[in-house]
Amino acid sequence: MSFYRDYNDKLAFEAWNTRQQPVFKTIQVKPISRAGGAEISGVDLSKDLSSEQFSEIKKALAEYQVLAFRDQNINSEQHKKFGEKFGTLHRHVSAAIRAPGGDPEILAWKTGKDSRFTAGEVWHNDVSCDETPITQSILRVTQLPEGGGGDTAFANTHLAYESLSTPLKQLLLGLTAEHSGQEGWTNGYGEEPAPGQKFAVSTHPVVFTHPVSGRKHLFVNRGFTTKIVELVRNESQAILELLNRHIETSQAFQFRIQWQPNSVVIWDNWAVQHQAIWDYYPFNRWGERVSAVAGIRPTQELTQEEKKLEGVLVAA
Repeated sequence: MSFYRDYNDKLAFEAWNTRQQPVFKTIQVKPISRAGGAEISGVDLSKDLSSEQFSEIKKALAEYQVLAFRDQNINSEQHKKFGEKFGTLHRHVSAAIRAPGGDPEILAWKTGKDSRFTAGEVWHNDVSCDETPITQSILRVTQLPEGGGGDTAFANTHLAYESLSTPLKQLLLGLTAEHSGQEGWTNGYGEEPAPGQKFAVSTHPVVFTHPVSGRKHLFVNRGFTTKIVELVRNESQAILELLNRHIETSQAFQFRIQWQPNSVVIWDNWAVQHQAIWDYYPFNRWGERVSAVAGIRPTQELTQEEKKLEGVLVAA
């Protein structure tokens, strides 16, 4: 057995760890880990944010991908108001199933001793099956489990992409993947769409260029991605399993948010995958999620060098 690791991951971490850090004037930012995440203070989400504060929150989200606001005593309407600053509020197809008669713009859940599953146990991007996927998700845990636990784990998919070998990156740049709501909700949780409706199915690039940061990210996940369109079945299954395990098992790409009373956490749903850690059975954990949609699709922008590798440019 060898413990040797290729050097690509070191180059990826070097670039990430030596990137220029932004300066903030109206909020305080405390990084959580090398891979991402930051705690934000100096902000009261129950009140109107100044344009300068909100601009810096967006800048911090682009840089750290996940932000935790502590000591935020907000209600559901204030939660939604914060989400609306980022875009149109998403209406989850399962909201009515999980909380009949509830607000369709709030995805609520209650996990306890009698639960068969908890939402988000599999690594995923939220609702990546939509044609224009959720851009930001904002979560409040309204009841914490007795004795602790119930962290949310995140994985930086930019680091995951950059740590791959050059030949594999070259292959992935030309591929697209199918994302299916049936895979996520029917196969995952046994949920069926409402009568007359179907769960969404969409195709997105396997690697996309983030519209804010300009960084490249992997955009496949075990929760919703069913196949790579351009490959035959065996190839598709092998590549998807390789990428999923690459993201899920590489702890250097990952970090956790530990929940505290009155915490609000927002993440860039295109830049990270996440997983709910169900380590608190038989105790209860309840929460509410609001998500924003910007109405855009993931796209891929190639550098000149990548275009040459793809054969798009013909050498003079």
